[in-house]
Amino acid sequence: MEQNIKSNKRNTALLLAGILLIAFNLRPALASLGPLVDDIREATGLSNFMLGLLTTLPLAAFCFVSISAAFFTKKLGIGRVLFLALILLTTGIIIRSLDWIPALYIGTFLLGIAIAFGNVLLPSLTKQNFPNNAGLITSLYSGMMGIGAALAAGISVPLARDYQLSWQGSLQVWAIVSFLALLLWTPQLWRLKRVKSNRNPIQAIKNMLGQRLAWNVAMFMGLQSFTFYVILAWLPDLLISRGYDHESAGWMLSLSQATGILGSLTIPFIAGKRSNQQSLVIFLVAMEVLSIIGLLLPQFGLQWLWISMIGYVLGGCFGLALLFLVLRARDTETATELSGMAQSVGYFIAATGPILIGSIFDFTQSWSYPLLFLMLVALVKLYMGLQAGKQGKVSR
Repeated sequence: MEQNIKSNKRNTALLLAGILLIAFNLRPALASLGPLVDDIREATGLSNFMLGLLTTLPLAAFCFVSISAAFFTKKLGIGRVLFLALILLTTGIIIRSLDWIPALYIGTFLLGIAIAFGNVLLPSLTKQNFPNNAGLITSLYSGMMGIGAALAAGISVPLARDYQLSWQGSLQVWAIVSFLALLLWTPQLWRLKRVKSNRNPIQAIKNMLGQRLAWNVAMFMGLQSFTFYVILAWLPDLLISRGYDHESAGWMLSLSQATGILGSLTIPFIAGKRSNQQSLVIFLVAMEVLSIIGLLLPQFGLQWLWISMIGYVLGGCFGLALLFLVLRARDTETATELSGMAQSVGYFIAATGPILIGSIFDFTQSWSYPLLFLMLVALVKLYMGLQAGKQGKVSR
């Protein structure tokens, strides 16, 4: 009996370690791109629109792939789907780093597909294996996603310039980390149990699409992701236009990701202890609006403060959106279906962000209008978050 208890604890610890390392790998391939935009532009001659497309391609993959996650998990199980996703992530990172412009887009799309499966299935794993500690586990893995993003944003330029890896080498480094995650996850191919069900995935998704609560969760997910990927793609350029050098701009993006870690760690943990999360939604959006106002008025300085604040908000909103996928679902299958639907719809919204904001800047040659647009997004997110934050669950 005692040996079985120790074995179960060891297996649980290995599963949690695998989840956290997968979570770490879900952001560096994306966050490493923004600080290198000028290097890529100089080397390739790509326009702002085409560079914005690089950030949008993974989001498009999130949109189209997320809703299919329930089909794959029904056939293969969560463990095998995540294993295949890690193989695809490593492959996509390597292809993207080749010295060929089409490969840049092909690899980016492939790694977007891989990350989509990770995004959808981590809440399902939490519901299946840690149902009584959903807030804590969501805090831990969303925090690891933030750590991955912060590290990637901070070291991308030094790797490319100080260590003379070039922008391709700087991006390719993250294939090593994803391969390590693949090795650590391999034992879960045999340990994770498949959930047996006779439910029709197509009918389940149709049912999900007909529920207002599911749409509220999806819209909150999409609007917070819209702002996150805009900041990820364009914050360095905004700061460079205000006199920052490239490395400093990259580290300021890293600062936003670092404070996002704090938001990811604290907000889901607090939210998981409450039956109603509306007060947290109000707090986060109020802080977001204040930080955007600060960025709109650079003459007052304190840019580090506003960037820190918006980073905390985006990390907190992301963690809260992930927790909604667990709290509003009745079981593991429903969590997978809600997660797939919410992230598919949500990332469809988010995918427009980098291109739309880049186009607004190209048209106006001012960062004031994109920032005002982000303020409008925050207000719509407030309404959706208040609805998603109410106590309740989607029906099966």
